[in-house]
Amino acid sequence: MARPKRSASDLSDFEDPLKNYEKPSYADALERSLSEDPVTVMETTPFRTITPDTKIEKAMRMMVEDDLACLMVEDRGRLVGIFSERDVLNRIAEDFEAIKHGPIRVVMTRDPVYIHDTDSPAVALNLMAVGGFRHIPILDVDDRIVGILGPIRVVRYLQRFLED
Repeated sequence: MARPKRSASDLSDFEDPLKNYEKPSYADALERSLSEDPVTVMETTPFRTITPDTKIEKAMRMMVEDDLACLMVEDRGRLVGIFSERDVLNRIAEDFEAIKHGPIRVVMTRDPVYIHDTDSPAVALNLMAVGGFRHIPILDVDDRIVGILGPIRVVRYLQRFLED
C-alpha cells in the first residue's frame, strides 16, 4: 500500500517540540558528568573473560593471580555470565574439592545485568545501588563486551571531582 504524499502546506502547522528546550543547569562538574557523559569516562578496562567451559579451579586461579574480583563469561563473543567472589563464597566454598574440575557454567551467575557504553555514569551507579551489584558489565551497541565497572573504579571516578 502506497503512502499518500504530503505537500509543504501540510507541514506548515508543524511545531518543533524541542524549540523551547532549555538546557539543564548543573550544580557542579560531577553532576554534569553523571548526567551527560558516557560511562566510558570512568575506568572500565582492563577486564578478563573466560568461556563457559573454563574449569572452576582455573578461573579462581586467574582471579587470584590477576587480583580480580570477577571474570566475565562469554560464549562466541556474547556475555552469558559473570563469575565473582560472591559465586566462590556462595556456590563453591563448601564443595570445592568435589567441583573444582567442573566447568564455570555450573557456578557462574547467568545472564547478568549490564549497561551499554553509551549509558551515563548515573545509570551505572543507580543500577549498582538498586540492584545490589558490585560489578556491571559494559557492552557496545553490538552487545560485545567492552568493559566492566566495579566499586574501586567508581571511587576513582568520584575522587577526580571531589579532590578539587
